[in-house]
Amino acid sequence: MEPAEKVSVEHSLELDLADEGKLEFLNGAVFAMAGAPRHNQIVANIFEKLLVGLASGPCRVWSQDQRGVVQETQSYVYPDIVVICDEPSFDTAARPASLRNPSVIVEVLSESTLDYDLGAKLGHYRRLPSVKQILFVHVDTRATTLVTRQSDGSWNLVDQGPSGSVELAGVTVTLDTIYARTASLPV
Repeated sequence: MEPAEKVSVEHSLELDLADEGKLEFLNGAVFAMAGAPRHNQIVANIFEKLLVGLASGPCRVWSQDQRGVVQETQSYVYPDIVVICDEPSFDTAARPASLRNPSVIVEVLSESTLDYDLGAKLGHYRRLPSVKQILFVHVDTRATTLVTRQSDGSWNLVDQGPSGSVELAGVTVTLDTIYARTASLPV
């Protein structure tokens, strides 16, 4: 994933508002985000399982179009899925409003975003005090990486696959569910 030239936060927010796609802003660079059929099906599968599993509790689940902000690094991102277990808090200085306090973040990886998501983006997400879990889902192989904040503030990383399950905000999601109806879809 190649970033554009370095721009200011203000200019990146203007570009994001004017763009028909989604643009992320990390470390002064703007990145265009785009999904593909298998990516989109994986997001839908996880979203549906979380939506049903969290329906009767305090947590909410939102998908791809909710922009988030990491205020400490002045970064604006579009996670594939966010779970919010507290009252949502927004930065409304620029449109669209940016979520400040996700509890769980899900990112579906592809070959072109793998290094970016597991590197720079993970570093930014870990700076959000509200984040308890970050799930990375590989699109080209049945594998996940769950990064969980421990009670002492450290982070634990667990790889899973090609079978098994992960627990997100108290909802168990199997890899069979994650990868349902994806075998014939292009990456």
